[in-house]
Amino acid sequence: MSQLLGTLPSISQLRGKPNDDWIDRMSHVYTAVILIIFTVAVSSGQFFKDPIQCWHPAEFKSSMESYTSYNCWVKNTYYIPMYDEIPPDITIRQDAEITYYQWVPLILLLMAMLFKLPNVVWRIFSGGSGLNLDKIVGLAENSQLGSPDDRKETIKSIAVFIDKWLEATKETNWSVLNRTKQQCSRYLFFFCNKKAGRYLVTLYLFVKVLYALNAIGQLFLLNAFLATRFNFYGFEFLENLYSKNPWKESPRFPRVTLCDFQIRLLQNELRYTVQCVLPINLFNEKIFIFIWFWLIFISFLAVFNLFMWVYIAVLKAVKIQYCKKYLKINNELHTSFDKKLCVKFAEYYMRDDGVFMLRLVAKNSTEMVVSDLVKELWIMYKNKQNTKKNDDAKELIPEVKANLA
Repeated sequence: MSQLLGTLPSISQLRGKPNDDWIDRMSHVYTAVILIIFTVAVSSGQFFKDPIQCWHPAEFKSSMESYTSYNCWVKNTYYIPMYDEIPPDITIRQDAEITYYQWVPLILLLMAMLFKLPNVVWRIFSGGSGLNLDKIVGLAENSQLGSPDDRKETIKSIAVFIDKWLEATKETNWSVLNRTKQQCSRYLFFFCNKKAGRYLVTLYLFVKVLYALNAIGQLFLLNAFLATRFNFYGFEFLENLYSKNPWKESPRFPRVTLCDFQIRLLQNELRYTVQCVLPINLFNEKIFIFIWFWLIFISFLAVFNLFMWVYIAVLKAVKIQYCKKYLKINNELHTSFDKKLCVKFAEYYMRDDGVFMLRLVAKNSTEMVVSDLVKELWIMYKNKQNTKKNDDAKELIPEVKANLA
């Protein structure tokens, strides 16, 4: 047991890569780990213990008892309440068969994979932006651990790299096709255009949609898998808990079931109906109650997070206000010209992807690091603007002299 516990990852290892927010990690890290733990628990009960026990006729020998148990486990059992009459029609019994309990470990593992899928999509396609978000966020976070001089140098190096990335992703060839793409990206936010500075934001919002659809869709997936009204399972549990009724056997996870099987002796077929116990359903019932409430919780978080990111990513005023906040902290906005320049800084220099990258740094590091980073980028931007003005003035001087002559 000590060796097994020694192999479990720590909380810091479960945190995942620092290129998303904590709500994303609730889905693709913690939920996936919980489902894998449930998979191990259920599968150990199925493969290392007797998953089913059947009441055999007295004439059955030990080999026949083993055959009956294995046959009922593989062939499925059906549930008829104890005080109801067993229907004589075989088709009615077959319609009442429980077909899911052998596949519970696989369905739990599939759910864990589906919760990890949006993060895989994000990690695969985010590299297409030309920016390594893991490195940027990691360097920004580690800069707090060094001396003030090392920290300042690290922030400056990050700012230089971001500046080069922002310049490299700007559109330089304004052909008709490129102008059309820019307009589409401006009015159709889902139009993923790297040169328009919206590649990362659009991809991230798409991943957020996947997180929300996955959490909600898994409720319907379990409803189809269990062949029951699983969507209302938690409400029925709360109603039963509120009315203070004793914990009754659930028809979704029955512990006592019936099994029909045939034995062929020469040309004769003998049909038996035996009563079986499924101890594994005692755990399945509690596990799926927890999963129902957890899926509702994760669905709420995912939908809320999606709308929050749509709000802060789509609205231009929010983006400008975000940059202005950090420039005010650094006391960089002195005149009305600086305030106007701040609008251009956020809209045309940082653009959506640049501001989005700052938000990720803030969520995985501290506000102080983002404040210093925005200050360095602001200084670089102002220097470029001054250099451009000086170059324009130098070009105009010969024309002015020629006119005077």
